[in-house]
Amino acid sequence: MSFASLGLMAELLRAVSEQGYTEPTPIQRKAIPVILNGLDVMAGAQTGTGKTAGFTLPLLQRLSVPAAGAASNRSVPIKGHARRAHPPRALILTPTRELAAQVADSIETYGRHLPLKSAVIFGGVKINPQIETLRRGVDILVATPGRLLDHTGQRTLDLAKVEILVLDEADRMLDMGFLPDIRRILALLPERSARQNLLFSATFSDEIKRLADRLLNTPELLEVAPRNTTAERIAQVVHPVDKQRKRELLSQMIGANNWRQVLVFTRTKHGANRLAQQLQTDGLSAAAIHGNKSQGARTRALAGFKNGNLRVLVATDIAARGLDIDQLPHVVNYELPNVPEDYVHRIGRTGRAGNAGEAVSLVCVDELKLLRDIERLLKREIPRHVLPGYEPDPRIRAEPIQNGRGNNRSRSRPGSHNGAGRQGRAMAGNPKGSASSNKGNSESEPRSRSVDGTPRKSIHGHVRRKQVDNRDPSPHRYPRSGNRSRHAALVGGGFKDD
Repeated sequence: MSFASLGLMAELLRAVSEQGYTEPTPIQRKAIPVILNGLDVMAGAQTGTGKTAGFTLPLLQRLSVPAAGAASNRSVPIKGHARRAHPPRALILTPTRELAAQVADSIETYGRHLPLKSAVIFGGVKINPQIETLRRGVDILVATPGRLLDHTGQRTLDLAKVEILVLDEADRMLDMGFLPDIRRILALLPERSARQNLLFSATFSDEIKRLADRLLNTPELLEVAPRNTTAERIAQVVHPVDKQRKRELLSQMIGANNWRQVLVFTRTKHGANRLAQQLQTDGLSAAAIHGNKSQGARTRALAGFKNGNLRVLVATDIAARGLDIDQLPHVVNYELPNVPEDYVHRIGRTGRAGNAGEAVSLVCVDELKLLRDIERLLKREIPRHVLPGYEPDPRIRAEPIQNGRGNNRSRSRPGSHNGAGRQGRAMAGNPKGSASSNKGNSESEPRSRSVDGTPRKSIHGHVRRKQVDNRDPSPHRYPRSGNRSRHAALVGGGFKDD
């Protein structure tokens, strides 16, 4: 099957061809015709399946022909200007800035031959350049929820004319506590019957289904793999090993197998820093990325990892969301995640776009319950292989796992916004002596901060929000395909350290 057979217009086919693609992926074959027909979609697709192009291509085509009777004026004046600009016709929500930049880059790539204007907005950078961009008018807006609500609260953005709404990685959005934000955003949009709604998620939890019931109009359910399963091309293996010997085993595996590009996951920021330093001591080029790292440090680490100067990238779960690394061969779970679904997202960094990948998990006795939870989600057992010389000591007993995203998840509930449309938000970098620094730098310490890192008040100040490190305030990565200066001007903060 070719892209032309899906009903795409010549301008889009030209852009796809220029990227070297000849055949659509399974999710693209299923999603593109349905979206072109104007139907709502609930799609289950793992990362690396081509889902971004699966909704950007038909979205671009539908917006290329103005809707009949569409209004040309905004319902809310732009702050500081009497003249009204063209309002967004499509809104794409993503949980992280990395993913927002990736989606925006995809829109620019495939829409290069179309007269449509797009913009991307997220927190952690200056808001004024974003206001100027919105003031000039956009057709397609990619945004993270917090910064979007900042703009609507300041009356620099009106969503009353949105024709198409996309929730990308909806499961991550809910897991990161964005449900109250999504509800507020939905209230600012036209009625759901007056717009097309597209929901993409790697997993379908009960919470996702409840959101879909509220968001979608008799949607088409599209799945390219059984629910909550991992990509078939990813070879998975568990190496049982004592906790104190994990780093030694990891270094040995990287060196003996001559692995040149390895993404390693830890549960906490402190653990990521410590492991990266230990690997450097072992003679391996390594760096850590997480929410406490500056924007410049994250950008340099990711760039070095992509170009081969950096052999090992150690990341926390949330910091790795949205990373787009072509043909990543190896993912290592140095520590298993507390949330089983995070395992699916972790190993989904490899085996992308039809390429083979390997996911290795180093599991100590403390993590056996986590492993069972993961296997229950996958509905199969992951093969075990005890490596010679690293046999676990049977005398060691399991100890409780204290730190990491997902522990005591039910104790923290999302807070709400004040009248300006702002929300409690976790800082990307926690100051010394903060509550977060006293809890092992886990990925889920509650903080009440704005999307720009400044303190904010909530109308429900007694409610503490479960936070993660890579929400709106966290630094963003460079776009994938060379439009760096264009994106820097768009978001307004450049790529310098804050």
